[in-house]
Amino acid sequence: MSQPAISALYVGHLREMMAGADRALAAQGYEGLIVASGSLRYLYLDDNSYPFKPNPRYRSWVPDGTPDCFVVYRPGSRPSLLFHQPDDYWYLPPALPEGYWVGSFDLKVVRSPAELKQSLGGATRWAVLGEPTAATEGLGDHDPAALTTLLDYARATKTPYEVECMARASAAGVRGHRAAEAGFRAGATEYEIHLGYCRAAGAREEELPYNNIIAFDTHAAVLHYQHLDRQRAPTVRSFLIDAGAQFAGYSSDITRTYASASGDFQSLINALEVAQQALTALVRPGKDYREIHLAAHRAIAGILVEHGIVKGTPEAAVAEGVTSVFFPHGIGHLLGLMVHDAGGFMAGPEGGSRPKPEGHPYLRLTRNLEAGFVVTIEPGIYFIESLLAKAKANGGGRAIDWRRVDALKPFGGIRIEDNVVAGAGAPRNLTREAFAGTA
Repeated sequence: MSQPAISALYVGHLREMMAGADRALAAQGYEGLIVASGSLRYLYLDDNSYPFKPNPRYRSWVPDGTPDCFVVYRPGSRPSLLFHQPDDYWYLPPALPEGYWVGSFDLKVVRSPAELKQSLGGATRWAVLGEPTAATEGLGDHDPAALTTLLDYARATKTPYEVECMARASAAGVRGHRAAEAGFRAGATEYEIHLGYCRAAGAREEELPYNNIIAFDTHAAVLHYQHLDRQRAPTVRSFLIDAGAQFAGYSSDITRTYASASGDFQSLINALEVAQQALTALVRPGKDYREIHLAAHRAIAGILVEHGIVKGTPEAAVAEGVTSVFFPHGIGHLLGLMVHDAGGFMAGPEGGSRPKPEGHPYLRLTRNLEAGFVVTIEPGIYFIESLLAKAKANGGGRAIDWRRVDALKPFGGIRIEDNVVAGAGAPRNLTREAFAGTA
């Protein structure tokens, strides 16, 4: 998409942001909104800071991610951006923002966050979004729950601009994934694959939406495997990569699994691939996301029985909870400025929550899908030692063929994850689009 096109999409997005803020402010009796980008946090007993992660509520207004900046908005007026550009010679001060979105704001450069108070003018009942700081102390109510509930519920529905940002994040992520697979095939270590991913995605490590999961063999049975081995075993059977990228603060979240050779594990990957694509086809407005999760368990039960891992019928495997031994997490989550985006359990704009299905405590989204929702669909089949041992100990493993499990356990596990947009007609699969569009 060309630059003028994303500029037009952003104008429409900002219009939606302002309209939503107008409704929420009026409903709660506030006259204006201050949205803080956030401040650097420092390590304990140190003068070195953690990587800066902007307030996602701020970044829904502006793509910029500079600390100590503020969006100031009064209904009926253009939003202002107070951009913090300190007079500093220890670190390079941030350059003035530029690009497709800047012209939509009244830009004011400040040398200190304290100048926020001087810039606000007369008395106004402000709602302040962001962590309290000295700059915002006494200005208004911080993160008032009734207002943030309205905003977070609406945030699940993405504007065309936001979807385009996630499409671009998907393209960057896929470039990294292709480099990662090539590194795996060429004999690289987990650590080397991670470096190759960052290079191909064009991202510093701190610019990734989450820490890359680069897992060989049994490491793939650790759902959020957090290490990067510097050595590679002489024989590596499998490779799972869960890694994303960002564009303008919006994330992609992509997982692929590879076998080093043909055989039973590759057949299992192929079967899960078919099931995963059938599940993505269910991402449509009006669909209860909980039903997609339960459909995933039914599909995985069929695969486990077909491949001789579980004895009996798929229906019995689901009813007796055997599928949860091999698929212990949820089928996915909302995606946006946060990898696990806000509002996944909300019953309505005024709050409340929709329960998770009984026996499925780790599902991260329980809402009915609406047009503009972007979700992940990520079924998995894993051979997790602790869950297998528990099933064997409590009698739940009677239906499991332990010889098949022992043969497959060294491969760790499989996860396949796409990012999918619900809308009119067939779902839009941002991940498959990106893979199809790269060589």
